[in-house]
Amino acid sequence: MAADQPEPSDGTPEKKQGLQRFLPIAAIVLGMVLFFAFDLQRFLSFDALRDNRDALQAFVSENAVVAVLIYIGIYTLAVALSVPGALVLTITGGFLFGNVFGTLWAVIGATIGATGIFLAARTALGDTLRKKAGPSLKRMEDGFRENAFNYLLFLRLVPVFPFFIVNLVPAFLGVRVGTFIAATLIGIIPGTFVFAQVGRGLDSVLATGGEPDLSTVLTADVIIALVALAVLSVLPIIVKRIRRKRT
Repeated sequence: MAADQPEPSDGTPEKKQGLQRFLPIAAIVLGMVLFFAFDLQRFLSFDALRDNRDALQAFVSENAVVAVLIYIGIYTLAVALSVPGALVLTITGGFLFGNVFGTLWAVIGATIGATGIFLAARTALGDTLRKKAGPSLKRMEDGFRENAFNYLLFLRLVPVFPFFIVNLVPAFLGVRVGTFIAATLIGIIPGTFVFAQVGRGLDSVLATGGEPDLSTVLTADVIIALVALAVLSVLPIIVKRIRRKRT
């Protein structure tokens, strides 16, 4: 029997493996295209919530566990696809489940979705970008990774940073998955609770055909409190740098 012939060294398996790493990103892009092509954003609006509030409340009352799973699943997809609607979903969570459980289910969904796009971006582009990065980006990566939890916590707490950007940047800087999950989970709790609290008192507003006035939510006191938490999150980094300078 003839000996097995060696496989041609044309790099075909490596090429296939290289293409496979782009599949998660491709799936996310396809999901975004379908979301806008079918105008699914209309379902993530206060108008849709107002029109279906009685049916939604009845469904939650009769199918509590299923309703929670569906809500978390929708929230996960919305965040993973980086489509508009997370704010409406958070307020809806407070409306349907109360401020505490609404916060809990929203945080779980957001964390899962954020982790999904973080892993997809890191798998597809993270290693390649780091290999091609110059010395300045390498120093930034080392500094960010050294204090990744505190930096991420700061970015999550400050409401001015787009959520999807904060999902992508750590993927390109080599942040560990566990660190990303922990900082995301903790960092989004305060802001999520604020908007879930809005949803808790939304029934009377929707009954009269109105919409929540978010200007009454993001008051100066609330913003100052969130910024103060963010400053506290980076305080260990500041202390560490002062100690280094002294030594």
